[in-house]
Amino acid sequence: MLLKSLKIKDFRQFKGTQFIDFATDTRQKNVTIILGENGSGKTSLAQAFTWCLYGKTDFEDPILLCKATSGSLLPGQAATVRVELSLIHNGIDYTVISELLYKKNGNGVIQPVGQRKFVISFKGNDGQQEFIPDLQSELRMKEILPMELSKYFFFDGERIGNMSKELRKGKSREFADAVRSLLGLSALTTAMSHLKGHGASKSVIRSYDEKYDARADSRVNDYSQQIIRYEKEIDKIDTRLLEIEKEEELVDEKIKSLNEKIKENEGSKYFADQRTKLIDRRKILTNRRDTQIGDLLKTFNKDAPAFFAQKMIFDSMNMLKESHNLDKDIPDIHSRTIDHIISNGRCICGTEVIDGNEAYIALNRLRDYVPPQSLGNAIQQFRVLCETFSKRIDSFYDGFIDNYREVTSFEGDFNDNEDEISVLTKRLEGMQDVGILQADLSRFEKASRDLQSEQNNLNVSKGSFQKDRDIKESERQELTLKDNNNRRIEIYKAYAEYLNEIITSEYNKEEARVREELSKEVDSLFRSIYNGGLSLSLDDKYNVQVTVNDHDGYTDDIETSTAQSISIIFAFITGVIKMARINKNQENAMIVSEPYPLVMDAPLSAFDKTRIKTVCEILPKVAEQVIIFIKDIDGELAEMHMSERIGKRATFYKANEFETYIQERS
Repeated sequence: MLLKSLKIKDFRQFKGTQFIDFATDTRQKNVTIILGENGSGKTSLAQAFTWCLYGKTDFEDPILLCKATSGSLLPGQAATVRVELSLIHNGIDYTVISELLYKKNGNGVIQPVGQRKFVISFKGNDGQQEFIPDLQSELRMKEILPMELSKYFFFDGERIGNMSKELRKGKSREFADAVRSLLGLSALTTAMSHLKGHGASKSVIRSYDEKYDARADSRVNDYSQQIIRYEKEIDKIDTRLLEIEKEEELVDEKIKSLNEKIKENEGSKYFADQRTKLIDRRKILTNRRDTQIGDLLKTFNKDAPAFFAQKMIFDSMNMLKESHNLDKDIPDIHSRTIDHIISNGRCICGTEVIDGNEAYIALNRLRDYVPPQSLGNAIQQFRVLCETFSKRIDSFYDGFIDNYREVTSFEGDFNDNEDEISVLTKRLEGMQDVGILQADLSRFEKASRDLQSEQNNLNVSKGSFQKDRDIKESERQELTLKDNNNRRIEIYKAYAEYLNEIITSEYNKEEARVREELSKEVDSLFRSIYNGGLSLSLDDKYNVQVTVNDHDGYTDDIETSTAQSISIIFAFITGVIKMARINKNQENAMIVSEPYPLVMDAPLSAFDKTRIKTVCEILPKVAEQVIIFIKDIDGELAEMHMSERIGKRATFYKANEFETYIQERS
């Protein structure tokens, strides 16, 4: 396949109709370089290819209509996005067109109208343009370039890491078949399908089963009907076995992914348990803190006033010691007590108290020194209270300091505990629950076992049907050989089966040879781009395996850098292209393939200058056509290293955030 030109209308940043020619001189100048800064439209133009061919893009915003164009529309007005790609495939000129109508509604919102219109036309032998029927367009596109592989020929260098991982994990049968098709093996598979295709009612061998003449013996028809019925059952089983194979690939990939996640998160249970223990400790520490703070406050409220008033208390006690009234009273005697004795006329000791006698005079003199007439008793009580406070002051400080130290020590323990909880919480945020992962793993492992069990049962049933079919075929053959017409059909059928066996055998040999040669090419190209102690090989499904040269065996889960990932992609794709090119140029070859172009968006961003030089030297030699969308800095290096191979140049002119124009340059 060779790309001739691209015409776009109102596609993303590209306002109006714009056109670009590509270099098509496959012998010398086969490189087209399109320069543009980030955001100018390189990725949009690269995506225009895949949208035109398959109706697929990787844009987050699904609206393809140019914003500058949509902004000029009035409510009710419409505009069309159109991409037209001219190409050559197997010597035939094709034009592939994709169109989608957009309309602005009454609310000013742009919406697509209907489905994408997809048209493929080609130039016939008479030079006239012929159109492929709508129902056959998708099939023809698959023949030109299978969508399963399109992203490797139209790829984004910034997303190449994911593509590398995809190449290295289990791929589907469709992927392997697509690679075989690109390598020219489809002709042989088509021949095998024509002769004896499963489920193909019009295959040669199947058609003979319907041509037997039952007039010679009615049992021939009965056997034929039974054989056809057995074949249908076998076809059903084969169809389901293919489905199981695909399902097993998905399940196995899921199991592999879950095992990796479990390994990555195997510490989550331990961390979760530790976090739970710390949370429980937080409760204990919190209760202890509340108790300690309560004790501290209780001690403070009880003795702190005396502690802070200790100087005043000591000073007061010193002053009271100097008072002459301090010891002249009788403790706990009140003036009312004296009044009671005088009124009774007799003291509690029995002395008679009469107005004017000695006892009377003494009691009245004492009245001057007892409350409320005197402070002596109150002072005495106050002194006792001060002495009590003085004793408590001594023990308050030591006790308060001890309680305070316990509180402050607790704060340190509590904060340390909180810090550990925070660390574990952050660690767990980036981890998954192993229990949930393990449950998922068990579920998928059961699904794998169920699929395996179903596969085994189906194979047993298939074997049984094949045995019954063979018996009926043998019985039918005995009858058909007795009739000349049926004997002739039997001979034709035998020839077809023999031819199918030969083609199948040759296919298996050629497929193994092609795969081995492709594996060598991929490894050689990878080593020339990336010299880092690694090698590449391909398994029977064309998955890339990474081999460590310094160790025995290989591993397919080596963590690769961006440069390694890009090197893997380049090696695989350029290897396929090189093999296809070799097959095309071989005369009288059993297999014939079609070379394909490389359309690359930012392919050199992750390479150093040395590898950029190597890649730039390899690509034009391996691929018949190279189209690169590249930023100015890398573009200067690319132009320097590929100057002799550059046939077309173009630059993106960014008018504003919504408008970009393509300018061809010499």
